[in-house]
Amino acid sequence: MSKLKLKRARRQKRPLLDWQPNIRWRSPALVACIPLALIIVAVWGVAAQAQDQPLTPEYVQGVLNTIWVFIAAVLVIFMNAGFGMLETGFCRQKNAVNILSKNLIVFALATLAYWAIGFSFMFGTEGNAFIGLGGFFLSSENPETYGLAPFPEGLAIPVAFLFQAAFAGTAATIVSGAVAERVKFIDFLIFSLLLTGISYPISGHWVWGGGLLSKMPFLGEEVAFSDFAGSTVVHAVGGWAALMGAAFLGPRIGKYAADGTPNALPGHNMGFAMLGCLILWIGWFGFNPGSQLAADEAVPYIAVTTNLAAAAGGVAATITAWVVIGKPDLSMIINGILAGLVSITAPCATVSYWNAVVIGTIGGVIVVYSVLFFDRIKIDDPVGATSVHLVCGTWGTLAVGLFHKELGLLTGHGVTQLIAQVIGILTVGGFTVLMTSIFWVALKQTLGIRVSEEEELKGLDIGEHGMEAYSGFLKE
Repeated sequence: MSKLKLKRARRQKRPLLDWQPNIRWRSPALVACIPLALIIVAVWGVAAQAQDQPLTPEYVQGVLNTIWVFIAAVLVIFMNAGFGMLETGFCRQKNAVNILSKNLIVFALATLAYWAIGFSFMFGTEGNAFIGLGGFFLSSENPETYGLAPFPEGLAIPVAFLFQAAFAGTAATIVSGAVAERVKFIDFLIFSLLLTGISYPISGHWVWGGGLLSKMPFLGEEVAFSDFAGSTVVHAVGGWAALMGAAFLGPRIGKYAADGTPNALPGHNMGFAMLGCLILWIGWFGFNPGSQLAADEAVPYIAVTTNLAAAAGGVAATITAWVVIGKPDLSMIINGILAGLVSITAPCATVSYWNAVVIGTIGGVIVVYSVLFFDRIKIDDPVGATSVHLVCGTWGTLAVGLFHKELGLLTGHGVTQLIAQVIGILTVGGFTVLMTSIFWVALKQTLGIRVSEEEELKGLDIGEHGMEAYSGFLKE
């Protein structure tokens, strides 16, 4: 290289080698292209490998459906982190390890139980209107033993299973918060296996697997209980299980004074709780839009109704708590957002944007009064799980019968759908109460479901796990 060229390169601060490109590797446009490129490569790779499969529009749509439902499943699975942060923040520091452990292991247990028998009980075609059967352990050799009717054509069965297993894990995680700070770890593990392997999939079969609530001929040929993404199937089921657990366990030591007045046992880290709420809010964009089980034009619509209801629930709970309690309590703001999300889960695909705001607003108001109500009747729920998931899940299911664009009472289509919703709520609720009560009573009579008084006072981190979340830090 000549001296003149060297001097010119130094003045312009260019690379000495003329062939080295001057690319801005951190360009936002380039970074934004990376996910798109990965999706294109994945779709192209699947198409290239399927040499015997004609590249028809139906096949491509099936691949896109599978990719979208897989992404939605990952979002729902990540909600376990949100539940963990939320519950840990709402509870005391001496129980942090215990709560984090429960929220982590519960999805592992739910996956195995649902893989072994739960998916079969929910979607198996060899059963009846009460329970599905056939294809235990997700037999890849015999996929025809699973009911394909609820799934769009072309959606891969393993991905459908993964998505449904994430829902089963959510139902079990709901219970964790309501029984926090006094339940034995082993009992919670056993209960989670029973819930996700037996009780949850049976009631889920009635709604999503072609079971007894999927048709109601006594109300009309086309009438059926409607729960698009699980206000009842997932959230109310988890809420009923949580309520029974809290009732059989009894309140935490020190929660109520001698005259029955509730005492505040404040959480130790509201930053964790807020972060958990935000993770759950984001995860719900997999929960509700993913329940479309297809990559189509309904997905963004469902995402908008979901977001509107969450926002309305948070604002409504803030105002309600400010009026009723006297302060804009952060825990009520958090539960208000979650109340809006749970409330819109059933009607998210079938209501207008305005009605989504109304549904979320009512959920945000209800949850504040519900938390105060359960406190008064001495149901000790440290995180408000029963109020958020049971009460607002029930409200969201009723909202289908009120606001459905083509079937709702308040949209001029009569009371038939509302009657179907009430029947479904009572049927699923009654069954869940019966089954989970049997589980809790059996565990109480055999293993004993509550830790000792000494362990509870010292903290479950030491008593159950032999470790601390904040070792070396100053404690209360």
